[in-house]
Amino acid sequence: MKGMTLIVKTMTALLIGFILLFGAYVILTGHLSPGGGFAGGVICAAGLLLVVLAFGADIVRERMGHRMALLWETLGAIGFLAIAALGFITGTFFAHFVRHGAGFRLFTGGSILYSNLAIGLKVAAGLFGAFLMLAAFRETERTDRGEDGGD
Repeated sequence: MKGMTLIVKTMTALLIGFILLFGAYVILTGHLSPGGGFAGGVICAAGLLLVVLAFGADIVRERMGHRMALLWETLGAIGFLAIAALGFITGTFFAHFVRHGAGFRLFTGGSILYSNLAIGLKVAAGLFGAFLMLAAFRETERTDRGEDGGD
């Protein structure tokens, strides 16, 4: 049986939605409060790492492997570069970050909100992919030593 005990798996299944929701909240409100794309991406990645630890890397790789993480990381990077390039080309890269008159609302940050989304996606997918690669390296190292891999 891969993964951890039934208690850990049950608690992970109950908490993963809340962890990802909190990460999305930190990403979306990064221009209004402390946080942003990097911090929210790390929170989302930590939630996904909890799933890997609780259920085992093999089960997670079946549903979302390293290639899928690489795809999402690439989309995040391309999204961030597209937002930056669009702002640079139009000449409004720094001019429309904060809209005056309606403070502390979700859509008052101009392109910061979209930049945070792209950065959050890139960071979460990048950390998750790196962790999956480390887990694969650990499994390869175990088989080379002749261990069965059961913890």
